[in-house]
Amino acid sequence: MSTSIRRFLPVLFTAICLIASPLRSFAQDHSADIPVTENVDDTGDLDEHRLAETEEEFNIGEMIMHHIADSHEWEFAHGVVLPLPVILYSPDRGLEVFMSSKFHNEGHEYNGYHLIHGDTEAIVPVDESRTVYDLSITKNVASMILSAIILMLIFISVAKAYQNRQGKAPRGFQSAMEVLILFIRDEVVKPNIGPNYQKYLPYMLTLFFFILVNNLLGLLPGAANVTGNIAITMTLAVITFIIVHINSNKHYWAHLVKPTGVPIALLPIMIPVEIVGVFMKPFSLMIRLFANMTAGHIILLSLFGLIFIFKSLVIAPVISAFALFMNFIEIMVAFIQAFIFTLLSSMYIGSAIEDNHEADHGH
Repeated sequence: MSTSIRRFLPVLFTAICLIASPLRSFAQDHSADIPVTENVDDTGDLDEHRLAETEEEFNIGEMIMHHIADSHEWEFAHGVVLPLPVILYSPDRGLEVFMSSKFHNEGHEYNGYHLIHGDTEAIVPVDESRTVYDLSITKNVASMILSAIILMLIFISVAKAYQNRQGKAPRGFQSAMEVLILFIRDEVVKPNIGPNYQKYLPYMLTLFFFILVNNLLGLLPGAANVTGNIAITMTLAVITFIIVHINSNKHYWAHLVKPTGVPIALLPIMIPVEIVGVFMKPFSLMIRLFANMTAGHIILLSLFGLIFIFKSLVIAPVISAFALFMNFIEIMVAFIQAFIFTLLSSMYIGSAIEDNHEADHGH
């Protein structure tokens, strides 16, 4: 594993040099002038008055949740909003489709439905006795569709380049993609899965590039926080869990019931531990990716929020410079988290299909 990480670092830093990520934009300008009331007499009272009104106007927690949470519309910047399709199904009305812009009114209501804004958005019927299933294309879903299109365009173009340049050395973007693909194959999948790695290589490559592209897209201004959504990371972890247990052999199951080298007297303790470990693997995959990507977004948004809290021209350049540095760190984290998720998934699959379970079991 240490060799894999050492060989991965040159690829990582090369990618960092090729990718630049602009600073994030905010949904609203909180630096508007604050009116001065007549009962404010001196400078000290004026400063306290402005500070109190600023704290009431700007809530950094709400701002952060607004940017990292899913939504029924895609807001790129203040006033630049892309409405998304709202798809609702109810037993009494059947399928209903309309655009989220229909909720752009004072009560956020349309056709008997109410759009609730909070830490998470939800569409609920005004009549609480009705049952409604929300199948809408939200910002995260739209971003995943966009990432799927990007991946299709990338690999179709790379495949065409190989067809047109048979027998020739790869060049340009084809060469960069070949480095990443060969790295995942030779340093991650093949050593951890073993001789039958080709069966699982398509999934591992899809997993790596899907996470990587969505991690990088999430760093763009106004982008969706796909890999910072625990439902997405849970789905990826469950897919790995299913692949592991569909393809696992008898040695894997025997190890759960009778771990090698464990005295019989300790089996009542070790068997529950082994069973818990089976479910802890996908849980750790889910939490690791979700927590790392969400934490990075929160740190960046918190830094920019300080500018609107202090409203100082002196502190703004300092925070912006530090946030830019953190953005480059986030680019590195985007590659590392895609690598780690793929590495651990290949280790879990390899431990389930290996013939000898006396060695490392991927725990």
